[in-house]
Amino acid sequence: MSDKFKYKVHPGKVEGRVNLSGAKNSVLRLLAASLLTDEKVVLDRFPSSLLDVQVHNEMLEALGKKVTINNKQAIIEYKQNTKSELIWHGRSIRNTLLILGALTAKTGFGKVPSPGGCKLGERKYDLHVMLLERLGATVWEEDGYLCAKVDGRLKANDIHLPMRSTGATENAIICGSLAEGKTTVWNPHIRPEIIDLINFLKNCGVKIEVFGQERIEITGIEKLTGCKHAVLLDNMEALTWVIAATITGGQLVIDNFPFKDLEVPIAFLKESGVRLYRDGDSAFVAKGNVYPIEISTGPYPGINSDMQPLFAIFGALSNGVSKIIDLRFPGRYGYADELAKMGMKFHVEGDLLVIEGGTKLSGTNVNALDLRAGIALLLAGLIASKGVTDIDNAWQIERGYDDLLSKMEKCGVIIEKYN
Repeated sequence: MSDKFKYKVHPGKVEGRVNLSGAKNSVLRLLAASLLTDEKVVLDRFPSSLLDVQVHNEMLEALGKKVTINNKQAIIEYKQNTKSELIWHGRSIRNTLLILGALTAKTGFGKVPSPGGCKLGERKYDLHVMLLERLGATVWEEDGYLCAKVDGRLKANDIHLPMRSTGATENAIICGSLAEGKTTVWNPHIRPEIIDLINFLKNCGVKIEVFGQERIEITGIEKLTGCKHAVLLDNMEALTWVIAATITGGQLVIDNFPFKDLEVPIAFLKESGVRLYRDGDSAFVAKGNVYPIEISTGPYPGINSDMQPLFAIFGALSNGVSKIIDLRFPGRYGYADELAKMGMKFHVEGDLLVIEGGTKLSGTNVNALDLRAGIALLLAGLIASKGVTDIDNAWQIERGYDDLLSKMEKCGVIIEKYN
């Protein structure tokens, strides 16, 4: 996957109308889960331009699947028997952990590259190893690959998660779908992407019951059917458009807005000057104000860690002091150094990011350290009082925002992509 292109962001007002795409944080899980069945899977609202999705499609192809993209629909079928080893020399993504779980559940053996993705501190995979071992698998590392093996089928068991981990919850659900017996996942992280995965697997014939944040019960079956499923709408994209319109002074209609999934973040933004109104399934963002914010990240339905760089831009534009603390990934503030190149003033007190807002930002050359840092820099470029903003490693942004440049153009913003 090429990472040689840059973005040149011109200041501008975001206004008009926009449609949301299927969520990156959901579709990657569905693609991994599609390995559990030999039958055809159809995914509607498929965000085909996402670079992480394209990597995942290639991984599925390497494992014996055929992925056909038609507009915003993906058809996934087998062209040969499932391979157990993902020998991969391209860019890796953290979703390989879910591929490992699916392969082990389906074939009794799995071998995948050690997980990649954003470097957000200590994102280890001990919980994934634990849950595979609890289901009867042996797990080991060799030559940059993570391997798991089980004799026969995985055996259902109780899985107690010491922390609410999205990835570990997803992997336990995937593995439990083909395990022998009833697997109970205690202390799961129930969030929209998890529910979307559960609905997908239920459509494939798995019996899954959710008992709030206490537990999930998965009754495994010997063989999954195929299904047709619409990917969950991207709540991160929705939040990005709300903040983009507000900070640039635009008015924007966002169709099919996921109100339920964003209740807490939107409440904080409304308290800080955002004017958002509901019109049926659409959201209307009117011209609002930008006041300082104080947030801490936490499990759903709270403000998740991915969202905090967006709130940082909001705070940078406001007149006053804003405070952010990331409880999930303490110190995930590398993007602040890049924003400082544009004029944002900040300092870190322990695990607390303190932003001294109100300073005008200027366009310059910055680096997208990861996906969410990249989109924060893009938003900063839109509100720069002078100059254009050149973003290195802009491919990071395209990992998670589907058709972003065309959508921005329709909303009146000019972003050039160049080598």
